[in-house]
Amino acid sequence: MTTPLATTFTAQTVQLLTDPVHGPWGTGPWGAGFSPWFLLFPLFWILVIGLLIFFFRRTWRRNHEWATARGGESVLRERYARGEIDETEYRQRLEVLRGDTRGTRR
Repeated sequence: MTTPLATTFTAQTVQLLTDPVHGPWGTGPWGAGFSPWFLLFPLFWILVIGLLIFFFRRTWRRNHEWATARGGESVLRERYARGEIDETEYRQRLEVLRGDTRGTRR
């Protein structure tokens, strides 16, 4: 013997599952039929996050390459400014760092 509560619950569940208004392929309050619009929001955010990662990596790589290329010259300038090396040694080492061999003295 079933109780009136169980009967009501079962009847409403069956009605809810068969009612076209509540199903994703039915005619609901937002239009008729299944719509793929719900896929656009995740795709949009995936695209935004992907672009941010791309630009951050690109910017970091450029800055890293620039710092690596200019790192030796900046250390040399600091040593010259502190007086650890004189002008001739500074210029000789700068030529070596830049790869300029025409002014090398031996």
